[in-house]
Amino acid sequence: MTDHFEDHCWKDVVSQEILDIYTPYLRTTYVGERSALLAIDLYNIVYRGGPKPVHEVVKEFKSACGVHAYNAIEPTKELFALVRSKGIPVIYTTTEARKEVKPGTVHATNRQVHDIKQDDFEIYKDFKPELGDLIIYKERASGFYGTPLVAHLTRMGIGSLIVCGESTSGCVRASVVDAYSNGFHVVVVEECCFDRSLISHKINLFDMHHKYADVMHLDEVKSHFKGEKLKQAV
Repeated sequence: MTDHFEDHCWKDVVSQEILDIYTPYLRTTYVGERSALLAIDLYNIVYRGGPKPVHEVVKEFKSACGVHAYNAIEPTKELFALVRSKGIPVIYTTTEARKEVKPGTVHATNRQVHDIKQDDFEIYKDFKPELGDLIIYKERASGFYGTPLVAHLTRMGIGSLIVCGESTSGCVRASVVDAYSNGFHVVVVEECCFDRSLISHKINLFDMHHKYADVMHLDEVKSHFKGEKLKQAV
């Protein structure tokens, strides 16, 4: 179980000494019952400039995630197709950019963002919302903070969340922590999350996995829905 639990992208940056410290967190991971997909901030601005190295693309597009965003597209499309085929609700978060809310006065992080285009925070074309999907507009990092997300999840009878999106160290992490704090079981799909920094991506996945969520590979999530669960929730 130990080998499987740590079989993730952080293996090359987390030492055995640290793994030994975190052994009290070892457990069997699983996809919870009554799930919804929570897609964090899959909007146009992070894909600007194409699949280039981040240090190059941010010279022109300060909010872009470059190649990391594009590497996550196909796995995320597979995840969307999977959950839609199972009738699992899809919930998006995006930055509140509607003019009537005066969005320029509140920001998700302290990073400076300028020259916002009208469609920057629309959902990227490969993940366009469908009829019946829910979009949560947020002003802070977490999809829960100051939004009606919990009320919607309660109304839908949701008990667990499958999370994808960006950035791993920012809005994904903030939303995962709040989801855990609100009593939801959380799965973060490793291949379907991304960040501007690989080290931030890996360390934050490691930290979430040991404290707030089950980080699982896309193939593990697929296996769950094929009836090949590693273990049912207790």
